[in-house]
Parts: sequence; structure tokens; C-alpha cells
Amino acid sequence: MKKFMLIFLSIIAALAVGITLFVWFAPQFGAAAHGQSLERIQKSPQYRDGKFQNISPTPMMGEQSLTEKVKIFAKFLGGVEGATPEDELPQVKLTPADFPAPSASEIKVTWFGHSAVLLEVGGKRIFADPMLGQRASPVSFIGSKRFNKELPIAMENLPALDVVLLSHDHYDHLDHGSIKKLMGKTRHFFVPLGVAAHLVKWGVAKEKITELDWWETAQFEGLFLAAAPARHFSGRGLTDRDQTLWCSWVVKAGEQSVYFGGDSGYDRHFKQIGEKYGPFDLTMLECGQYNEAWKYIHMMPEETAQAHLDLKGKVLMPTHWGAFSLALHHWKEPIKRLTKAAARQHIQLATPLMGQRWRVGQELPTQQWWKPLL
Repeated sequence: MKKFMLIFLSIIAALAVGITLFVWFAPQFGAAAHGQSLERIQKSPQYRDGKFQNISPTPMMGEQSLTEKVKIFAKFLGGVEGATPEDELPQVKLTPADFPAPSASEIKVTWFGHSAVLLEVGGKRIFADPMLGQRASPVSFIGSKRFNKELPIAMENLPALDVVLLSHDHYDHLDHGSIKKLMGKTRHFFVPLGVAAHLVKWGVAKEKITELDWWETAQFEGLFLAAAPARHFSGRGLTDRDQTLWCSWVVKAGEQSVYFGGDSGYDRHFKQIGEKYGPFDLTMLECGQYNEAWKYIHMMPEETAQAHLDLKGKVLMPTHWGAFSLALHHWKEPIKRLTKAAARQHIQLATPLMGQRWRVGQELPTQQWWKPLL
């Protein structure tokens, strides 16, 4: 018996060491900030008691008891009926010819599923959270798998990008493989504090990256960009929880104005952003992967509608749904709930197909394409 226990403990110890070494050295986990970047982090008003913090207290798992948390974990292991669609979702297939030079006089939008949105604002191409990989995970064999096997267009066929915006470093928003494929065609990256270290490790030149704290701003060839608050958390490894900042983004060009929310629980920051930078022609706000257990870091769909109103938005396009199952709800539940909430509050809701290119203020895609799907 003692020999068996010794062998068992040795195996456990070897696994622990192996996993730790893998996390330390595998490139997809990124890197920790150092030098001037670390100095900026430590001076940030958001960095307190050794980590970044939200405006309001934000427990990760709400007020659930240990028993309730165990039940939630068991549901994740057992799976939820309808969490993923029975078939691949419809999408518009694109070719390089579908991307002529962007017009400075219009805002054009292409949703790639989840939070990946290609924007054309002020004559510039901006890709927000271009997570285009097949799994929201650091490894290829485990983790939430994309509903569709193919993207609307292969990454190598995407047009040149002026800007990539990143909201935070979670795997469903910042993907190592996607960055490696896009960095050669991207002129500049704008990221929250601490995230630059990941990109530099993956080969992006330092001079192509700008890090911003909440409420800091930058200019890029006629674009005005502001990093704004969000209510969330960060981390890619075993020991880096909340060591990089999370944010939302304001993008303006002349009279054009859009807001990209990234991931966020509902809080008063939406009203603050609306008062400072609103109104917005378009808001892109998360409406999926929520649960009462983690309601402070992911909004409910009804809160998404309210956040849009707080921001003084004109058109709302939901994100964070339609590509991955990262929660315990049916894959269609978020959009069904948001559609009802938007109708009650007379909100213009854009529900494009993935890959469908549309112009803000000139057309409004409202087809409820998910209805006949299982």
C-alpha cells in the first residue's frame, strides 16, 4: 500500500511540475510586463494591493455558497443541452475583393462571431479582439471549440489592418495563433496596460504597440482612441490573475463615434463613458456567456440594453455570442433575451450574420437568422 501511494504521489508531483513548466515556457501563455511597462502598471490608480481592480467590488463567483459552486462545476463537466448548435451557423463567405479601400465618410462593420469585429472608421481598418482561432484555450485539444469550422474569410486573405484593438488578455479575446498571422499585416496595436508583453513575446515590434490606462487617449492618423473602464478581470496562466488591465474602447473620427465594450459586468462606468464621450453611432456590447454566479463580470442581456442607453448609443450590435459556449445557457438564449429587451426599450438592434458587411446609419441588419436553428 505504501509503495502504491508513493508511486501515485510521484505521478501527481511529476504532472504538477510538467504543467508548471509548460505554462512557464509555452509561448501562448504570453509574458509578464517588465521595465517601463511594469513601472506604469505600478503607478496606475487601478493597480492596488498588487493587482488591477475594478471601480466597484467585483467577486468572481457572486454570493454563491460552496455547494452551489460545486453544482455549477458539475454542470460544466456534464454539459448543457443546447449549449452548442446542432449544425454550423450560417455566415457570409468573403473574399479579398469584398474589402475595397475603406471610405472616410461611412462606418462599416463585419462581425466574425464572439467579440471579433472588423470596423472601418474614418477611412481606417480596425480589428477589435481578433480571436479567430478554433479553440478559446491555450491548447488545441481541450477548451471551448468554435461552432463553425471555417471563418467567413481565412486569416491570410484578410486585408491590411491599420489598427488592432485588444480589450484584455483572456483566451477568447487574445489568441496567440491569430496574432501571429495578423501581426505582419497590422500597422499598430492599442492595448490596455500590461498586454504589450504578450505581443512582444510573440514577435510584435515594441514600436508598433501603444499601452493605455483607463481614460488615457491616443491619436492615430485622424483616429481618436480612448481606453475606457470595464468591469472584468484578466490572466492567462497560473499566477498572473489581474496583472494586466482590461478595458473598453472609444473610437472617433470626425463626426463618427463607436464604442467597443470588450467583456464587462454592468456598473456605473457605462454612464460615465456616455457622459464623457457619447453619443455613439454604434455600441458593441457583450450579451452572452453570463450566469447569476458570475453576474459581476458578464452582463445579463437586459443589462446590455441598459448599458447601451447609458452610453447614449444609437445602434447596438451584440457581441460575445454565436461562436463559443463558455457558460451554461442555450446558445440562442442571449440573443432572444436581448431582442426582447431592445424591443421594450425601442433600441435599434443590429443582428448581422457572421461575415455580413453593413454600414452604420445607412442600413440595419435585423433578420432573426437564429430562429429556425437548433
